[in-house]
Amino acid sequence: MRTLLILMIAALTLVSCRSQDLIRPGDSLEVAFDKAKSQYDQENWSEAARSFETVISIGRGTDLGQEAQYLLAESYYNNRRYLLAASEYERYANLYPRSERRENVDFKIGLSYYNMSPRYKLDQTYTRQAVENFRLFNSRYADSERAEEAVEYIDELREKLARKQYSAAEFYMRTNRYLAATVYHDIIIDEYPETSWAEKALVDQIYAYILYADNSVQARQKERYEEAISSYDTYMQLFPRGENRSRAEELYDRAQREIDRIEEREARASAQSGS
Repeated sequence: MRTLLILMIAALTLVSCRSQDLIRPGDSLEVAFDKAKSQYDQENWSEAARSFETVISIGRGTDLGQEAQYLLAESYYNNRRYLLAASEYERYANLYPRSERRENVDFKIGLSYYNMSPRYKLDQTYTRQAVENFRLFNSRYADSERAEEAVEYIDELREKLARKQYSAAEFYMRTNRYLAATVYHDIIIDEYPETSWAEKALVDQIYAYILYADNSVQARQKERYEEAISSYDTYMQLFPRGENRSRAEELYDRAQREIDRIEEREARASAQSGS
């Protein structure tokens, strides 16, 4: 009984202390802000966010309202509620464009979307938003200490975007839809040429055109093998020392042999028709 009584007293004391930290009707702006900040300092992120929202509602246009807006965004970010964090950082940037915190806020917008970027197989809307915001950050703060960090995030995210396109190309290759695969190869080559997936995509495109030609009617085969040759030429321009060069050359030889065979057949047919 003694232990139970001690626990009950401790619980009541805790509840009483916590209730004193909550904003009450009639609290001044300063008192409300101090209570919200206390929740924030204790890392009670959900309660801090609710409290800062109250401070903002009664202190709009004041210095404490501005501080509360920033700490509201930080509370959501620390609580891993990144979409809400991005929204509140963006609101801060719009309301206080000349704030000394603007650079950090703009970076945190990008980080919020970065943290929402899913694995490559899923929808990449947040990934693209993160890339866009980090690029915008670097255009605004080219001399920032965080500019290089932003570039690293951009590179990482673009690798993911390229991998998603490569995965789509692989799917079309597996399902024997070779022309569709080449479309996705082109997307990688055109939009993500600096990524590790671009060289692979271009070699795969050579192969896709060969398979497309192999499975075409005779009248269309030559032009489709020539597409493979064209892709090889592009490969040699972009990746003359690429690690997949030997495979590219093997595919080139295969496509050229088929073109030679077709031209020999056409020459014989022409000779026979003229005799």
